[in-house]
Amino acid sequence: MTALTMEAPRAGLSADLKRFLNWSLIWLGLANIPFMAMWFVGAPPRYFEIALAGLVGLVVKRMPRFIQWAAFTGIMAYSILSFVAGLFNLGMSSLLYSMQFLAEIRPSNSVEYIAAAIVILGILVASWFLLKRDTNFSKPLYILLGGVLIFGLAATDFAMGQSMRGHYFREAPIGANFESAAEKSGFASRADGKRHLVLIMVESLGVPHDNKVMSDKLFAYYDNSAIQARYDVSEGTSLYYNSTTAGEFREMCGKWGDYYELLDAADAAKLNCLPAMLAKKGYATHAMHSFKGEFFKRTQWYPNIGFQTREFWPELQERGAEWCGGVFAGACDRQIPSMLAENLKRAKQPTFLYWLTLNAHLPVPTGLNLNADDCQRVSAELASDFPMICRQFAIFDDIDKALVQEITASDFPDADILIVGDHMPPYFDRHNRSQFDPERVPWLYLKAKGKSESGE
Repeated sequence: MTALTMEAPRAGLSADLKRFLNWSLIWLGLANIPFMAMWFVGAPPRYFEIALAGLVGLVVKRMPRFIQWAAFTGIMAYSILSFVAGLFNLGMSSLLYSMQFLAEIRPSNSVEYIAAAIVILGILVASWFLLKRDTNFSKPLYILLGGVLIFGLAATDFAMGQSMRGHYFREAPIGANFESAAEKSGFASRADGKRHLVLIMVESLGVPHDNKVMSDKLFAYYDNSAIQARYDVSEGTSLYYNSTTAGEFREMCGKWGDYYELLDAADAAKLNCLPAMLAKKGYATHAMHSFKGEFFKRTQWYPNIGFQTREFWPELQERGAEWCGGVFAGACDRQIPSMLAENLKRAKQPTFLYWLTLNAHLPVPTGLNLNADDCQRVSAELASDFPMICRQFAIFDDIDKALVQEITASDFPDADILIVGDHMPPYFDRHNRSQFDPERVPWLYLKAKGKSESGE
């Protein structure tokens, strides 16, 4: 016999096994790999999305290639939306409603968003070519094995996210006890017409968790003799749910909810929100926001809750505010305190003034006139270990320094000032996100002593 005939036949993969491996590569591997890559740095849980991708893959595996690719694209779109919703503590319905405002933001100002877009595009292209392969396996054993792999991958995702439970998808449950900084501080009860009331909501201002450097820096600029001479200072924390507009609803309307409940003037009137309540008491009511008023329809619902006058980015720009970039580009927050003070100094009646900041919205990029690059000036430790948190604190520092300068000036009128965060900073990674309490935001209340009490 020749050597050729003496060779044992080589055992190759069966056709059905090849189909199963092709299916697994696309519907378990490719559909999940960008999210699985973040298991070790932290990200919103997505065990449901893993199961959904696998089950959809089983349903469409015998269908034409274009239908399979359309299904894969749909799964990726849902996974991305769900990921973003979890990251920013939004419900899926809230996120979808917010999609109409995409034209107002600038994701190209973020390296992180650009990189994510490139990865997703690459996956969609790769899936189109990989779906040329036959995925229509039929053996019951492989179908059972597919179910085991789906369950195993989903269970792994669940286990990997256990340490960060409570950090994502924070929607107010039915019957949740309500609390707010305006309520806990006694801010609204000071509306007696003898002083102005100022409410400042600071974008992504969270409560540091087991991080002394951040805790020491939070509100540090208000711990000085000039502040203590004019104000009784108190601080605390308050429960939060969802995103910024829900924070606005929380502090001004005294319940859990979101802005789309305020788009109808009649519905908003029933809530008797703080600006409307103060207007009835003779206060002028004025809102300031460093971004465009069309975003989240603030030009529509701010008047509905009682704001008689408003200033957004175009108006602030006319007054001399510089442009500061980022995903949300608008006025530089560090320049608003002087305008806020000017508004109160020229007021003809007691005024409720509300200011929503902007620049600390994540991700905080370098450059773009944010004055956040040299983080050594903020903290060498933060600059080394948490560079983006450091850039956020640089923005907070600039706001605080400018505000303290204005509110301690001799000609600044008597005003109670409440400063509160909207939500914790929504970092996607465990390293940064775990530095903050996942459930609470901080507040600082500066209660005016009045000129006689302060010795003026």
